[in-house]
Amino acid sequence: MSSIHGPALRGGALALLAAVLFGVSTPLVQHLGAGLGAFSTAALLYAGAAGMGAVLRKPVQQEARLRRADVSRLLAMAGLGAVLGPVALAWGLQRTSGSSASLMLTLEALFTALLAWRLYHETMDRRVWAAMLLLLAGGVALVVDQGRLGGVELAGLLAVLLATMAWGADNTLSRALAERDPAQVVLVKAALGASATALLAWGFGEPLPSAAAAWGLVAVGATGYGLSLRCYLLAQRAFGAARTGSVFAFAPFIGAVLAFAMGDRTAGGLVVVGGLLMVAGVVLHLAETHEHPHDHDAMEHEHAHRHDDGHHNHTHDPMPQGSHSHWHQHAPQSHTHAHVPDAHHTHRH
Repeated sequence: MSSIHGPALRGGALALLAAVLFGVSTPLVQHLGAGLGAFSTAALLYAGAAGMGAVLRKPVQQEARLRRADVSRLLAMAGLGAVLGPVALAWGLQRTSGSSASLMLTLEALFTALLAWRLYHETMDRRVWAAMLLLLAGGVALVVDQGRLGGVELAGLLAVLLATMAWGADNTLSRALAERDPAQVVLVKAALGASATALLAWGFGEPLPSAAAAWGLVAVGATGYGLSLRCYLLAQRAFGAARTGSVFAFAPFIGAVLAFAMGDRTAGGLVVVGGLLMVAGVVLHLAETHEHPHDHDAMEHEHAHRHDDGHHNHTHDPMPQGSHSHWHQHAPQSHTHAHVPDAHHTHRH
């Protein structure tokens, strides 16, 4: 057994970066969205995300394009993740504290991991379950810390809970698009969500934001939603939906820390305990190894790949350097190496 190995480390680092970007965004959305409608807030966030997706798109030679067969999945992702999720979060943030909302988002990881386990049959060995339990225990400690106050609005927390359920389902749907250009996925999903919520904001007569609030929310959307989602999709590509969702559970702790820095003094000593448990869970994920003899069936697909990973043995003339994308075939193969649940390792255990 090797020590920390490439796919787990890369996937964990990308998921952690996604968590930091999203975690920072939650108290900022509460601050910038004060006095705005939930639909207007969501529209501005996803307008920023769409802009980030447009900027980060890669040429077709480097990343696989979305296909017509992806349309229904993208519509479902936009409805859940770019309309219901952010609207419920924005509404909830106006009725509860930034720390409480950030901590409730811990449950998103649990929903994502369980759905990935059931629907994609992703491998969940004892180390992964232990990491998930540590992250969940950290989240529980954080929520208990908030619950001691007794003054948190229940309706606001329930709205945030609805957002976590919507994003958990969205994360599971996005697993099937992890091999597509992540920036294009971000662009299409965010553009659909921004258009829908902007129309709803206009229809409900929500007040127009100030220029400072509008540009602030667009900037937060570009990083906390657009760039974060791109990193999240790349993490799913690297080591699966369940593990990505589990590491992403670190986001609430980041949000709670920033909320404290911005003046929210509702956090107590259990926040430190919860944070340490979450750090332990993330470290377990980053150090994961899973190695055994396994078989690969013949298959054809298109995605970004390299020729030094032991799975892409087809030839080019001339041979390209680094990552590139095109339709290619895999011959049947049997070998042993450390691996994670990516596009080439979907076998059962």
